Amino acid sequence: MKPTKTVIALAAVALLAAGCSGREGGSSTEESSGGGTSSTASGSFGDLDDVCGPGDASSATAQGVTADEIQVGVFTDMGFTKQSEFADAAKVFTSWCNEAGGIGGRTITANIRDAKLMEVRQRMLESCREDFALVGGGAALDGLGVKERLNCLLPSFPAQIAQAASVGADLEVSAAPTQVPGYDPYFGYRTWLMKDAYPASAAAVGIINGDSPVTKNLGDQAVESITAGGGTFVYNDLYPASGVSDWTPYAQSIKAKGVKGLVFYGQFAQLAKLEDVLTSMDYKLDWIDANSNSYNASFLELAANSLDAQNNYADLGGIAPLESDNPATKELVELFDKYAPGSEITLPAIRAFSAWLLFAKSAGACGDDLTRACLLEQAKAQTEWTGGGLQAPVDISTPTVPQPCFNVEEATPDGWTAADFGPDNGLYRCDVAPYKYTGDYGKPLTLADVGKSMSDVG
Repeated sequence: MKPTKTVIALAAVALLAAGCSGREGGSSTEESSGGGTSSTASGSFGDLDDVCGPGDASSATAQGVTADEIQVGVFTDMGFTKQSEFADAAKVFTSWCNEAGGIGGRTITANIRDAKLMEVRQRMLESCREDFALVGGGAALDGLGVKERLNCLLPSFPAQIAQAASVGADLEVSAAPTQVPGYDPYFGYRTWLMKDAYPASAAAVGIINGDSPVTKNLGDQAVESITAGGGTFVYNDLYPASGVSDWTPYAQSIKAKGVKGLVFYGQFAQLAKLEDVLTSMDYKLDWIDANSNSYNASFLELAANSLDAQNNYADLGGIAPLESDNPATKELVELFDKYAPGSEITLPAIRAFSAWLLFAKSAGACGDDLTRACLLEQAKAQTEWTGGGLQAPVDISTPTVPQPCFNVEEATPDGWTAADFGPDNGLYRCDVAPYKYTGDYGKPLTLADVGKSMSDVG
């Protein structure tokens, strides 16, 4: 692939991996940490008590930790994608937490590490020199920096993980994991689509995928697990990752093959264009897996002409939807309105906030003696982490076992709304056993890969 085409393809990957679109972000390297301690500020969130608050910390115990401050890094690609969701979440959390007194009296400073898609390694080396940990961020090409992160023994509490080398890597603690190495995170959701919602669709499944190494890997995984779940593929195609000017040939192939259920991997703007053509041809599928990348207002606007004609679904992976009456979600909306008015709350932003809560709760439990080893120990003691109620419970102590819960949203002319997917645990459905891949789709890096072990973590 020529260099220009490579950059275009990677750009598409970045937009897919970045999740829902947020407001345009700036290029500052540090987010405001808030305006000092307020006696009226609450340090509790949802059903989590004492996440933040005053204390008597008096020691500099680790890199990035002094008696007064904790410096953490926040990865993002916003200089490339113009999506500032991770920086927004960092601003909201640190402003709120610092107003409540910080973590045991220590102010949190979030250093925004903008990888701009291709500069992951450079930003990781900077973080290795300054930060105590990484919190609430993500980058499309995150695998490029894992070796450096493990070499400098830097813990990571990501909001989002993308590449195989990063998913489940050592010193990584995912508060709201959407991926566990070796398992399909969408098996329950797609089983519901094929067996419960639209049983006839199982015999005629199709997939269309952006032509890039990352998304092609995701497509291969989907084909394996859907086939294992009883689906039969009648259509499997790639489209240029940079986008398509005329989707007519693809729509004609989908119709000719009689596809009833379609998995789409790529930019939601491209999906909206494809659906416009399908609708103009008067061809309606039983379902379209638009993936959580489309869970935003922008997709609803772009696909407005097809929302009645097509059935678009997205699996939120156990995250309470913004449209719900969930108390913690409402509390999160209030915090965004106060500390980052005008920012869009995206699915990755919610995951980021859960990561921040886990980091703060774990760091606070270490008291004055805040070290990386203590931080990781406290975080991994959580067996039913819900982010204060933002998500289905996750057993962080066993990160190799996926949580089975899913929840499905449907795109309608009235907005995103909960589908009738048979929840059996509050907002979620948790009765479908996870599927373990048989194919080899890459492995996460470990401390042993860089010649280190947990005994090296101070």
